[in-house]
Amino acid sequence: MIRVIVTEDSSFMRSAITSLIEAEPDIRVVATARDGKEALQKAKEHDADVMTLDVEMPRLDGLSALKELMRTNPMPVLMVSSLTEAGAETTLKALEYGALDYILKALGGDNTAFGKELRSKIRLLARKKAITRLKYRRLYNIPAEKVTVPQPQQPANYVQTPLVGPRELVVIGVSTGGPPVVQKILSALPANLRACILVAQHMPASFTGPFAKRLDGVCAISVSEAKDGDKLINGHAYICPGGKHIGLRMNGPLPEIFVSEEPRKALYKPTVNILMETAGQYMGYKTLGVMLTGMGSDGCEGAMTLREKGGCLIAQSEASCVVYGMPKAVIDARLANQILDADDIAQAIITTVRG
Repeated sequence: MIRVIVTEDSSFMRSAITSLIEAEPDIRVVATARDGKEALQKAKEHDADVMTLDVEMPRLDGLSALKELMRTNPMPVLMVSSLTEAGAETTLKALEYGALDYILKALGGDNTAFGKELRSKIRLLARKKAITRLKYRRLYNIPAEKVTVPQPQQPANYVQTPLVGPRELVVIGVSTGGPPVVQKILSALPANLRACILVAQHMPASFTGPFAKRLDGVCAISVSEAKDGDKLINGHAYICPGGKHIGLRMNGPLPEIFVSEEPRKALYKPTVNILMETAGQYMGYKTLGVMLTGMGSDGCEGAMTLREKGGCLIAQSEASCVVYGMPKAVIDARLANQILDADDIAQAIITTVRG
């Protein structure tokens, strides 16, 4: 049984979220809180597996409550965010402060899809309870308790091969749990990196602009939201706008970036498959692919093309992923040259680009 604390200042929203969480028997709401102070108290009283946390609340807001929670009683946190730009900026800060994921408030007439997504995210985050506690107890020197952390299974008989360079293009595919990892990697790259970076992050359209702006402020490289027709520039990272796809096409003898709503029926927007496939087609051996944390297998088919055309690929390790789905898919397909912890990926990019 997964035990959840719901934190929301609106009584209607608390009731609605609680009902949606408990629509299936494996998840139970053990407590609700009306503000951040109450949430911290409920966390002390209940051994919960996940907390849902609203941002705007009286007495103690979501960000302040999150910081204190990670210092005193760390657990996986799912932020409940609005679609506004302000909501996006706050949510991105929350992910930096320790929240593992977010969900957009989408309560209306038919809440079936919202409820399904909510329960799915809670189940995924509950698996990270032990490692979250261990990480933040070590960070804040909290007296250790006996915590059993599941050991990730190493792929059987997986042969890792060198990341041969130089490479002129880095393409990154990422989903659930991605923003803090992308920030960790990009902020560790030097301004004079002799490669361009394209990022396909599964993220709402209202989030990608603030995400790019936030990254640009903390990175030595420059970062912007991609536009159709952008040129490949060394030391620059382009974030695909939410709700669209990003990839490469040829403009005469040179490749350029395309941003498009097609294919409109794609399951994900952006689709990592399109980014990986077109990078392989038009840049081939000049490309380094990176597959980061995320649910599902988006990007695996495109990675096949990337590798067939001479590109190489890094997959994030299970131990450092929030969700070990997209990296696992390319590892299971024997497409990854290297399997690396998130902390080691930036240096691998630098070394491979330099050659």
